[in-house]
Amino acid sequence: MKLSRGAGQVAIVTGASSGIGRAIALALAARGVHVIAAARRSGSLAELAGEITRMGGTCSPVPTDVTDRNAVHALVERALRERGKIDVLVCSAGAYVRGRLQEVSLGDIGRSMEVNFYGTILPIVEALPHMLSRRNGHIVVVSSVDGKKGLRTDGPYVAAKSAVTGYMDVLRQDLRGTGVGVSTLLPGRVDTPMIRRLRVPGISAKISAGRVARAALRAIEKNRAELLIPLTSSKAIILLSAVSAPLGDFMIRLFRLEGKENSA
Repeated sequence: MKLSRGAGQVAIVTGASSGIGRAIALALAARGVHVIAAARRSGSLAELAGEITRMGGTCSPVPTDVTDRNAVHALVERALRERGKIDVLVCSAGAYVRGRLQEVSLGDIGRSMEVNFYGTILPIVEALPHMLSRRNGHIVVVSSVDGKKGLRTDGPYVAAKSAVTGYMDVLRQDLRGTGVGVSTLLPGRVDTPMIRRLRVPGISAKISAGRVARAALRAIEKNRAELLIPLTSSKAIILLSAVSAPLGDFMIRLFRLEGKENSA
């Protein structure tokens, strides 16, 4: 799908109030796409809409809890009512729920699944029938390298991102030939408020949200199935683990890839 000014394209972006979602919303608006920005924080959405307007783009801020199906249904219905179509759906809402699995509660795991898994697939379930009826559209989901190879202490987050990655792997196959593209972004550590307190080793240095946003646009325009960001380090740990799971575990311990949280 070519993104261009004058095409009247419309994108829903969830998790748009900060981090990766915000960066993707700005990148799409810069290409002339009308952005329907969804997140829980209305104040941050209003700030995003103002920034997009100042740069010459257009944005509709829609406060939305992506774990509430009624709210997600209303978001999609509003997009169709006001804009008549949805060309792109970006699911970027997420929460970093961290802890050793022998210590976390089922509630911690449930909270991670609710936001990171169900908060991702609910917008897809609501928007997909419209895309299929038009035989046109593109779905982008922000998962994580954790969805391919889990890091210790990230258990709740890994469980949800693994579920998302598997769901997208199947969805991509199921939608082949329908006109609807499917892309999964698998970033490593990203410099966002979600992991601001996390200190990571240089080999796993945090990348910018803008770098992920640029990857999202490539995924849409080139219909890329999966994008690892950054490619080299992420692919290395996944390939090592594919050869030998204990070897992958050892490399995670050796380089302390799980990072360490600041106490303040």
